[in-house]
Amino acid sequence: MRNRNGLMREVVGIALVILTLTGANYARGENKDIAQAISEEHFPYPPSLRPQVEFWKAIFASYSKLHVVLHDTKTLAVYKVLDFQRLIIEEGLDEGTVYQVKKEQTKLEMESLRARLLKLHQCHPNCTDLNAEEQKVWNLYRKDRDPEKFLLAAGEDRLRSQTGMKDQFAEAIRVSRRYLKSMEAIFVREGVPPELTRLPFIESSFNLQAFSKVGAAGIWQFMPSTGRLYNMRINQIVDERRDPLIASEAAAKFLKANYEMLGTWPLAITAYNHGPGGLATAVEEMGTTDIGTIIRRYKGDRFGFASRNFYPEFLAALMVEKNSKDHFGTIHVESPIVHDEVTLEASVPLGVAARLAATDEESLVFLNPAFGSAVRGGRAAIPRDYDLRIPSGAAAGFLKNYEVWQEEERARLAALRAKRAARSAVARVHRKNGKAAVAKSRGEKRSLSKQVARADSRSRKRRG
Repeated sequence: MRNRNGLMREVVGIALVILTLTGANYARGENKDIAQAISEEHFPYPPSLRPQVEFWKAIFASYSKLHVVLHDTKTLAVYKVLDFQRLIIEEGLDEGTVYQVKKEQTKLEMESLRARLLKLHQCHPNCTDLNAEEQKVWNLYRKDRDPEKFLLAAGEDRLRSQTGMKDQFAEAIRVSRRYLKSMEAIFVREGVPPELTRLPFIESSFNLQAFSKVGAAGIWQFMPSTGRLYNMRINQIVDERRDPLIASEAAAKFLKANYEMLGTWPLAITAYNHGPGGLATAVEEMGTTDIGTIIRRYKGDRFGFASRNFYPEFLAALMVEKNSKDHFGTIHVESPIVHDEVTLEASVPLGVAARLAATDEESLVFLNPAFGSAVRGGRAAIPRDYDLRIPSGAAAGFLKNYEVWQEEERARLAALRAKRAARSAVARVHRKNGKAAVAKSRGEKRSLSKQVARADSRSRKRRG
């Protein structure tokens, strides 16, 4: 049999389709209309950001997880789009195999592209006899007058691959409808534009279980330190970063604080990724609050690809969501969650809480995603003072059952304490009796010893 790597190379050679794309290919007439629908007051869309916004629109709405886009990080020019759909559709490979093929082929294509750029650098400006791939790259930089343009473009910081997110974005739209109305109400109450509730589309794709390698969690991707700054409980029992509604209150406050510090919503949004202190430094160094100028020209050490693209990604997400039917067709979205809420006067195990609410544990976990692994696994109870969400209409029954359960629990604990006290009393009697018995035994031993000593003394006198 052929080995796995050999099979992958053969499949890739047969089935991989490499599409060539330039920025103009995915510009659409809809863009102008949608851009006008975005509030110019809050979220300006400067022409200088158009290439970035168009790039992210394509990532969100045109390319799936089976596409990999090879691009330049500075200009967002697209070199190639690797299409791995045929490996599943036509070749029938499983997703695990396709993932490995995608990973290996992307690496090979990146190396080939870098070699192509270095070749163009060496022959520039008199490059002749270019093949089709080389000519496409040459055309992308035709207007760039920098003699080092191809060498710079070949740098580690310039060549990048991006997997498409169309499936992920559509799923995020479906799940988001569970929470968006409540999130928008929170933002309006906090005096923050409700459009900012769309930031989780780019932070986490509304994945409640999102957890980054640096420890950020939940749809808003709060770090523990920032979460605690906004009074969120974060431990194995409860992690409120994972609750979209609790975390949205903190996010609204954080964004509002950014805005009050920096003065514009584009800067406040960018500061969500880069940090308000870093953006304040950028404003001071550049002498402007214009987001387009800062994104284009600011060279701060930590102001990298993610920070430069955070606001353009947000604009792209707004546009794609507003025009979602054209991009994804009809999405069967989830209904907004409805629930009652009760505050616990005493801690209660998850299973007991479910019984009191006449529901099951899974339903309670669904309504209370902040429950940590200890609560879900039954190793810890839901803590006192927790605002427990229960099925809509269940509050009255829960409170009645909860009161009965508390009385039963108090009686149970009292009986347990009495039983323990009785056991302790018995133990004390046993210890006392034991000590008396030991003392008596020791006394008897001392008496016997004295008798033996006297008898021995008399015996010695007789022998003498």
